[in-house]
Amino acid sequence: MTVTRTGEHARDVDPRRWWGLVIIALAQLMVVLDATIVNIALPSAQEDLGISDGNRQWVITAYSLAFGGLLLLGGRIADLVGRKRTFVIGLIGFAAASALGGAATTAGMLFGARALQGVFAAVLAPSALSLLTTTFTDPKERGKAFGIYGALAGSGSAIGFIVGGLLTEYLDWRWCLYVNVPIAVIAVFGALTLLHDSPGHAGARLDVPGVLLGCGGLVAIVYGFAEAEPRGWTDPMVLTLFVVGVVLLAAFVWWQTRAPVPLLPLHIIKDRTRAGCFLTMALAVIGLFGLFLFMTYYLQVILDYSPVMTGLAFLPLTVAIITGSTQIAARLLDHVAPRLLMAPGALLAAIGMVLLTRLTVHSSYASDILPALILMGLGMGLIFMPVFATATAGVAPQDSGVTSATVNTSQQVGGSIGTALLNTIATTSSAAYITAHLTDPAQRALVTQEGIVHGYTVAIWWAAAITLLAGVVAALMVTAKPPKHGAAQEAQIPEPVA
Repeated sequence: MTVTRTGEHARDVDPRRWWGLVIIALAQLMVVLDATIVNIALPSAQEDLGISDGNRQWVITAYSLAFGGLLLLGGRIADLVGRKRTFVIGLIGFAAASALGGAATTAGMLFGARALQGVFAAVLAPSALSLLTTTFTDPKERGKAFGIYGALAGSGSAIGFIVGGLLTEYLDWRWCLYVNVPIAVIAVFGALTLLHDSPGHAGARLDVPGVLLGCGGLVAIVYGFAEAEPRGWTDPMVLTLFVVGVVLLAAFVWWQTRAPVPLLPLHIIKDRTRAGCFLTMALAVIGLFGLFLFMTYYLQVILDYSPVMTGLAFLPLTVAIITGSTQIAARLLDHVAPRLLMAPGALLAAIGMVLLTRLTVHSSYASDILPALILMGLGMGLIFMPVFATATAGVAPQDSGVTSATVNTSQQVGGSIGTALLNTIATTSSAAYITAHLTDPAQRALVTQEGIVHGYTVAIWWAAAITLLAGVVAALMVTAKPPKHGAAQEAQIPEPVA
């Protein structure tokens, strides 16, 4: 392998680096799709294990809570121990947790396995992104690599629906978890063979108070949004969780200014462009993940689709996200400012969501749903790829892991908040509609279906508004120039003193 150095960056010209990208992308796809692959399998798992309606949400929430809440810790571990080493450890742990979940005999065992998956995903995801950041430093190659990565990160959830539907209908819901084991085995051997990395920073310390404050605050807030659906927004426990979360995060920020080795160096989020990328990602994913939930239930409950048909119905969205990331955003990012991709992308996605507000109990997939999914996918592809590439550009090597973790944290926490927030809006709107319109008991079934769809459309209006807000944030905060114009400037960014 030949290595040349420009400024503080090492340019890897190993011809196998693109195979290394395949391994990194495979691991990231596994982590992202696992947030949704069990959604379609959830009714079967609930019946098999006797999970109550009130507790079934924890199959999803246990994963996203552990993942989103511990990502910052995982990012810092990647910086301290070494990215390749934590990447391999994360893969092995994720596979073991998946096998445990597939073999679950009780609800508690499944919840615990899903939480354990989230823990190892929090180690794996930032290692994957930081390995990508340090492997591809050439602006042209970086654009292509992040285009592929952004497409997988953005479409992984939709792919999860397709795979989940196929496995549930033709094998068993447990295979939605078992399937991770062979993927992880391939990725481990590939990582050991193809990936290269410098060792971790010897002698560096882990910011334990920062871990407790930051991760605790994120977990409290995400848990609060998860509990808002069954308990209501004014429930004392929900309000307490929000207050505790805000206080812990405020204390976390205060501590980071005083910690000798901070978990999240504040210069990372003080940068206007980088902070804009984090916020844009969180807002965009709030709308997208909430929509995944509604469309899954709409297709299965209202239109009576099978699990496989429901998964396949998301395929155009997946293709559109990949097209937007790799064929549009990746080709244009060298020539236009990132916000000129991200803001129009948010507008395009919001238009797609507005189209879905016209849904009724008799809507057609081809005319009412398909065009909206294509617009949303293209729009999200224009957001994801520039966000990943721009947020991680110009970061000092020792901070690449924690920066990567912050991008992933934005995505996971945004997804968790979006699912809980929009589902609560949908549920309350549906209940209000049914109460107001159920005057004839003989019409209960029809009114109930109409009420459910009404709740979905109200929530989708909110999703569209939040997605538009993501575009406004990108337009106002992301001020970075096109990479080829900012390359010289990027090379001059000083590294913070450790």
